[in-house]
Amino acid sequence: MYIVVTGKTEDEAIRKALEQLGMDRDDVSVEILERAKSGFLGIGATPARVRVTYGPEESEVIPEPVKPAKKEPVKETAPKAPEKKEAPKKERPKQPEQKKPAREEKKPAPEQKKAPVTEQPAVKEDLTLCEDDNAKRITAFLSGLLEQLESQAEIKVYEVEKGRYRVILEGEKLGQLIGRRGETLDAIQQLTGYAVNSGADKRIRVQVDAENYRRKREQSLESLAAKTAEKAKRYRRSVTLEPMNAYERHVIHAALQDVDGISTYSIGTEPNRRVVVSYDREKK
Repeated sequence: MYIVVTGKTEDEAIRKALEQLGMDRDDVSVEILERAKSGFLGIGATPARVRVTYGPEESEVIPEPVKPAKKEPVKETAPKAPEKKEAPKKERPKQPEQKKPAREEKKPAPEQKKAPVTEQPAVKEDLTLCEDDNAKRITAFLSGLLEQLESQAEIKVYEVEKGRYRVILEGEKLGQLIGRRGETLDAIQQLTGYAVNSGADKRIRVQVDAENYRRKREQSLESLAAKTAEKAKRYRRSVTLEPMNAYERHVIHAALQDVDGISTYSIGTEPNRRVVVSYDREKK
C-alpha cells in the first residue's frame, strides 16, 4: 500500500506523509516522483511529489489446479427399428404457369449535386511589427524572462494604437506560459508593464498573449455573462461570479451593460474582487 503526497520540498512532502500515516521514517519506503522546482519569481514553480509505501507486501495468489472432469460411462442405445418405406405418391399433372406482367422498375431520381462548402478564413487584425524604442525594451525584458523560464517562444510586438502595444508569444508547448485561467500570462504581462514603464516619461500599456488565449477568454466570459443574466432573470435574484481580475470584470460589465432588467457591480477587494449580476426590476 502507498500514498502520494506533495510539498514545497522533498523533505516537506515526506514529513507530511509520515504525519498522515503516523509512522516513523524507518517503517516506510520513499520514492521521489518529481523534484521541486522554484521557478523564476514564483512563476513556473512546481511542488515535489513522493510516493510513500507502507504495510506488508501482498502475497501472490496462486490459482488452484483445475481437476479434470470425470468421464461418464457411455450408455448403449437399443438398435433402431427399420423404417417403413412409404408408397410412392402419384404426381399430379402440372398446370401451365401464368406469366405475371413484368413490373416496371422505377429508376432512382438523379442525385442533386450539392454545392461545395467553402471554408471562410479566420478574420485577422491588420497589424504590423513594431521596432520602436518601446518595442525594443519590451523584447529585451521578455527575452530575459523567457530564458529564466526555459521557454523558446518567439516574441512579436505590435503597436495597436499610440501608447498601446500587443505582444504575441509564438511557439510550441506554451501552456506553462499561460497557466491556470491565464494566471501566469497575467503575471508576465504585469511584470513587463512594470519593467518598460520604470523611469519612462510616458506610460504605455502592454498586453501579452499566447495561443490567442485572450480572445478565447473574452468569448468564454461573454458566454458566461449571458447565461448568468438569464439565470438572474429566471430566479429574480442576484448572482455573484467567481473572483476575476480588473480586465475580466470589465468584459462582464461591458457584455451586460445594455441588457434589460440587469445591472452589474463589483464587490470585495483584490485579488478576490467579484462581479455581481443583479436582477433590476426598475431597469426592466
